[in-house]
Amino acid sequence: MSQTARLAMVSRPHPYFSIVEQCALLKVPRSTLYYTPKPVSDDDLTLMRRIDEIYMKWPFYGSRRMVEELRGERWDVNRKRVRRLMRLMGIEAIYQKPNTSRKHLAHKIYPYLLRNLDIDHANHVWCADITYSAPRPGWSGERMTGMLKRKEENEECLALCCEGA
Repeated sequence: MSQTARLAMVSRPHPYFSIVEQCALLKVPRSTLYYTPKPVSDDDLTLMRRIDEIYMKWPFYGSRRMVEELRGERWDVNRKRVRRLMRLMGIEAIYQKPNTSRKHLAHKIYPYLLRNLDIDHANHVWCADITYSAPRPGWSGERMTGMLKRKEENEECLALCCEGA
């Protein structure tokens, strides 16, 4: 049962239970019973109207870009306020969200080759993982070419050694 439904069950002039007891029985905070929400200010309403106009024009704008747009129009707003109003209005930026759970039909599914294999000793099964990580900003390829040169030199030395054997 929702909290609003439980709040509706509290009757003020109850013959047997006080308000404190009713709230305790219904597991509703007594402060919630007396709370009246503040109406939205006129300034917030005009700002919400402008946010809605901008959102209809550019639905991919999030709160940060929306703040920049509003500040360009001489509105005195911060990101927290715009974000709160956008949440109150139920709007959010349209953007590509991750979709990792759906498989792509064109991708090949590889069989699991170790299914019926008993792994009973060390070095029985090996695994390799090839991962690409982008270089850090400011990182030059000179070091990489140096590593490649050393690798090529080592391969040449290895080839020469193997020829004589």
